[in-house]
Amino acid sequence: MRPEPSGGDVHAALASRPRRRVLDAVVRSAAPVDALTIAAEVGLHVTTVRFHLDQLEAVHLVRRVTGAEPRRGRPRIRYVAAASPADDSREQLIEVLASALAERPDGRAQSIEAGHRWADALAPAGHDGVDALVHVLDDLGFDPARSEPDVIRLRACPFRDAARDHPQVVCSVHRGLIEQVLRAHGSDRRAELVPFVEPELCLVTLATLGG
Repeated sequence: MRPEPSGGDVHAALASRPRRRVLDAVVRSAAPVDALTIAAEVGLHVTTVRFHLDQLEAVHLVRRVTGAEPRRGRPRIRYVAAASPADDSREQLIEVLASALAERPDGRAQSIEAGHRWADALAPAGHDGVDALVHVLDDLGFDPARSEPDVIRLRACPFRDAARDHPQVVCSVHRGLIEQVLRAHGSDRRAELVPFVEPELCLVTLATLGG
Protein backbone atom coordinates (compact mmCIF):
# COMPACT_ATOMS: atom_id res chain seq x y z
CA MET A 1 0.00 0.00 0.00
CA ARG A 2 1.44 3.37 -1.04
CA PRO A 3 1.92 5.77 1.91
CA GLU A 4 -0.06 8.99 2.07
CA PRO A 5 1.91 11.96 0.75
CA SER A 6 3.15 14.49 3.28
CA GLY A 7 2.75 18.25 3.03
CA GLY A 8 6.38 18.40 1.98
CA ASP A 9 5.72 15.94 -0.84
CA VAL A 10 2.87 18.09 -2.14
CA HIS A 11 4.95 21.26 -1.85
CA ALA A 12 7.80 19.61 -3.75
CA ALA A 13 5.42 18.45 -6.48
CA LEU A 14 4.09 21.98 -6.92
CA ALA A 15 7.51 23.65 -6.85
CA SER A 16 7.73 23.11 -10.62
CA ARG A 17 5.95 25.88 -12.56
CA PRO A 18 5.32 23.64 -15.63
CA ARG A 19 3.79 21.05 -13.28
CA ARG A 20 1.49 23.69 -11.83
CA ARG A 21 0.42 24.59 -15.37
CA VAL A 22 -0.40 20.94 -16.03
CA LEU A 23 -2.41 20.77 -12.81
CA ASP A 24 -4.23 24.00 -13.71
CA ALA A 25 -5.18 22.52 -17.08
CA VAL A 26 -6.69 19.47 -15.36
CA VAL A 27 -8.56 21.65 -12.86
CA ARG A 28 -9.93 23.96 -15.57
CA SER A 29 -11.26 21.13 -17.72
CA ALA A 30 -14.98 20.51 -17.34
CA ALA A 31 -14.43 16.83 -18.24
CA PRO A 32 -11.64 14.28 -17.76
CA VAL A 33 -8.73 15.29 -19.98
CA ASP A 34 -5.90 13.28 -21.55
CA ALA A 35 -2.19 14.05 -21.72
CA LEU A 36 -2.27 14.93 -25.43
CA THR A 37 -4.95 17.59 -24.90
CA ILE A 38 -3.05 19.05 -21.94
CA ALA A 39 0.19 19.10 -23.95
CA ALA A 40 -1.48 21.15 -26.70
CA GLU A 41 -2.93 23.58 -24.14
CA VAL A 42 0.22 24.25 -22.12
CA GLY A 43 2.77 23.95 -24.93
CA LEU A 44 4.76 21.02 -23.56
CA HIS A 45 5.73 17.70 -25.13
CA VAL A 46 3.23 14.97 -24.33
CA THR A 47 5.94 12.82 -22.70
CA THR A 48 6.80 15.71 -20.37
CA VAL A 49 3.12 16.16 -19.54
CA ARG A 50 2.78 12.46 -18.70
CA PHE A 51 5.77 12.75 -16.36
CA HIS A 52 4.19 15.71 -14.56
CA LEU A 53 0.84 13.88 -14.35
CA ASP A 54 2.57 10.91 -12.73
CA GLN A 55 4.11 13.23 -10.14
CA LEU A 56 0.77 14.89 -9.44
CA GLU A 57 -0.94 11.53 -9.17
CA ALA A 58 1.69 10.34 -6.69
CA VAL A 59 0.73 13.13 -4.27
CA HIS A 60 -3.00 12.65 -4.90
CA LEU A 61 -3.58 15.97 -6.67
CA VAL A 62 -4.97 14.25 -9.77
CA ARG A 63 -6.39 10.83 -10.41
CA ARG A 64 -6.70 8.87 -13.60
CA VAL A 65 -9.88 7.53 -15.16
CA THR A 66 -10.06 5.05 -18.01
CA GLY A 67 -12.19 5.88 -21.03
CA ALA A 68 -15.26 3.76 -21.46
CA GLU A 69 -15.50 4.10 -25.24
CA PRO A 70 -14.56 1.06 -27.38
CA ARG A 71 -10.97 1.32 -28.53
CA ARG A 72 -8.26 -0.94 -29.87
CA GLY A 73 -5.14 -1.42 -27.79
CA ARG A 74 -4.63 0.27 -24.47
CA PRO A 75 -7.62 2.19 -23.06
CA ARG A 76 -7.36 5.97 -23.16
CA ILE A 77 -6.26 7.42 -19.84
CA ARG A 78 -7.73 10.72 -18.76
CA TYR A 79 -7.20 12.76 -15.62
CA VAL A 80 -9.37 14.69 -13.21
CA ALA A 81 -8.49 16.84 -10.21
CA ALA A 82 -8.62 14.84 -6.99
CA ALA A 83 -10.55 16.65 -4.28
CA SER A 84 -9.38 15.90 -0.76
CA PRO A 85 -11.57 15.99 2.37
CA ALA A 86 -9.85 19.26 3.25
CA ASP A 87 -10.87 20.70 -0.12
CA ASP A 88 -14.48 19.66 0.46
CA SER A 89 -14.51 21.22 3.93
CA ARG A 90 -12.99 24.44 2.55
CA GLU A 91 -15.67 24.67 -0.15
CA GLN A 92 -18.41 24.07 2.41
CA LEU A 93 -17.02 26.77 4.69
CA ILE A 94 -16.81 29.28 1.84
CA GLU A 95 -20.40 28.48 0.87
CA VAL A 96 -21.69 28.92 4.42
CA LEU A 97 -19.86 32.22 4.94
CA ALA A 98 -20.91 33.60 1.54
CA SER A 99 -24.54 32.63 2.16
CA ALA A 100 -24.56 34.32 5.56
CA LEU A 101 -22.96 37.50 4.24
CA ALA A 102 -25.27 37.65 1.22
CA GLU A 103 -28.26 37.91 3.56
CA ARG A 104 -26.92 41.04 5.30
CA PRO A 105 -28.01 44.47 4.03
CA ASP A 106 -24.39 45.63 4.17
CA GLY A 107 -23.04 42.35 2.78
CA ARG A 108 -21.52 43.90 -0.35
CA ALA A 109 -19.69 46.64 1.55
CA GLN A 110 -18.47 44.15 4.14
CA SER A 111 -17.22 41.88 1.36
CA ILE A 112 -15.21 44.69 -0.25
CA GLU A 113 -13.71 45.56 3.14
CA ALA A 114 -12.79 41.90 3.64
CA GLY A 115 -10.98 42.02 0.30
CA HIS A 116 -9.03 45.09 1.48
CA ARG A 117 -7.90 43.24 4.61
CA TRP A 118 -6.99 40.16 2.60
CA ALA A 119 -4.78 42.27 0.32
CA ASP A 120 -3.02 43.83 3.32
CA ALA A 121 -2.17 40.34 4.59
CA LEU A 122 -0.53 39.35 1.29
CA ALA A 123 1.84 42.27 0.65
CA PRO A 124 4.02 40.89 -2.20
CA ALA A 125 7.59 42.13 -2.03
CA GLY A 126 9.59 43.34 -5.00
CA HIS A 127 6.61 44.36 -7.14
CA ASP A 128 4.89 47.68 -7.79
CA GLY A 129 1.55 48.74 -9.21
CA VAL A 130 -0.11 46.45 -11.69
CA ASP A 131 2.83 44.02 -11.56
CA ALA A 132 2.08 43.49 -7.86
CA LEU A 133 -1.57 42.81 -8.68
CA VAL A 134 -0.70 40.25 -11.36
CA HIS A 135 1.74 38.58 -8.96
CA VAL A 136 -0.90 38.32 -6.21
CA LEU A 137 -3.57 36.99 -8.55
CA ASP A 138 -1.14 34.42 -9.93
CA ASP A 139 -0.17 33.23 -6.44
CA LEU A 140 -3.84 32.88 -5.49
CA GLY A 141 -4.61 30.70 -8.52
CA PHE A 142 -6.53 33.08 -10.81
CA ASP A 143 -4.18 32.36 -13.75
CA PRO A 144 -3.96 36.02 -14.83
CA ALA A 145 -2.83 37.07 -18.29
CA ARG A 146 -2.22 40.71 -19.22
CA SER A 147 -3.10 40.34 -22.88
CA GLU A 148 -3.67 44.10 -23.31
CA PRO A 149 -2.18 47.07 -21.40
CA ASP A 150 -5.50 47.83 -19.72
CA VAL A 151 -6.97 44.33 -19.36
CA ILE A 152 -6.04 41.41 -17.12
CA ARG A 153 -7.75 38.17 -18.06
CA LEU A 154 -8.51 35.87 -15.11
CA ARG A 155 -8.66 32.43 -16.69
CA ALA A 156 -9.33 30.51 -13.48
CA CYS A 157 -10.99 31.23 -10.15
CA PRO A 158 -10.20 29.18 -7.05
CA PHE A 159 -13.63 30.15 -5.69
CA ARG A 160 -15.61 29.65 -8.90
CA ASP A 161 -18.57 27.66 -7.50
CA ALA A 162 -19.16 30.04 -4.62
CA ALA A 163 -18.73 33.03 -6.95
CA ARG A 164 -21.43 31.71 -9.26
CA ASP A 165 -23.82 31.16 -6.37
CA HIS A 166 -23.02 34.40 -4.49
CA PRO A 167 -21.31 36.84 -6.89
CA GLN A 168 -22.38 39.87 -4.83
CA VAL A 169 -20.21 38.52 -1.99
CA VAL A 170 -17.35 36.54 -3.51
CA CYS A 171 -16.73 38.85 -6.48
CA SER A 172 -16.95 41.86 -4.14
CA VAL A 173 -14.21 40.33 -1.97
CA HIS A 174 -12.09 39.95 -5.09
CA ARG A 175 -12.88 43.54 -6.12
CA GLY A 176 -11.72 44.79 -2.70
CA LEU A 177 -8.56 42.71 -2.95
CA ILE A 178 -7.73 44.14 -6.38
CA GLU A 179 -8.42 47.74 -5.29
CA GLN A 180 -6.27 47.48 -2.19
CA VAL A 181 -3.31 45.77 -3.89
CA LEU A 182 -3.16 48.60 -6.44
CA ARG A 183 -3.55 51.26 -3.76
CA ALA A 184 -0.96 49.74 -1.44
CA HIS A 185 1.63 49.39 -4.19
CA GLY A 186 1.54 52.93 -5.49
CA SER A 187 -0.44 52.36 -8.67
CA ASP A 188 -2.02 55.29 -10.49
CA ARG A 189 -4.61 52.92 -11.93
CA ARG A 190 -8.13 52.07 -10.82
CA ALA A 191 -9.61 48.69 -11.61
CA GLU A 192 -13.01 47.27 -12.34
CA LEU A 193 -13.72 43.55 -12.00
CA VAL A 194 -16.04 42.18 -14.70
CA PRO A 195 -17.08 38.68 -13.60
CA PHE A 196 -17.96 35.80 -15.92
CA VAL A 197 -17.69 37.46 -19.31
CA GLU A 198 -17.39 33.81 -20.34
CA PRO A 199 -18.19 30.76 -18.16
CA GLU A 200 -14.52 30.37 -17.18
CA LEU A 201 -13.27 33.93 -17.71
CA CYS A 202 -13.39 37.17 -15.71
CA LEU A 203 -11.73 40.47 -16.61
CA VAL A 204 -9.99 43.19 -14.67
CA THR A 205 -10.11 46.45 -16.64
CA LEU A 206 -7.67 49.21 -15.74
CA ALA A 207 -7.94 52.98 -16.14
CA THR A 208 -5.87 55.93 -14.95
CA LEU A 209 -7.11 57.51 -11.72
CA GLY A 210 -9.09 60.63 -12.51
CA GLY A 211 -9.35 59.60 -16.16
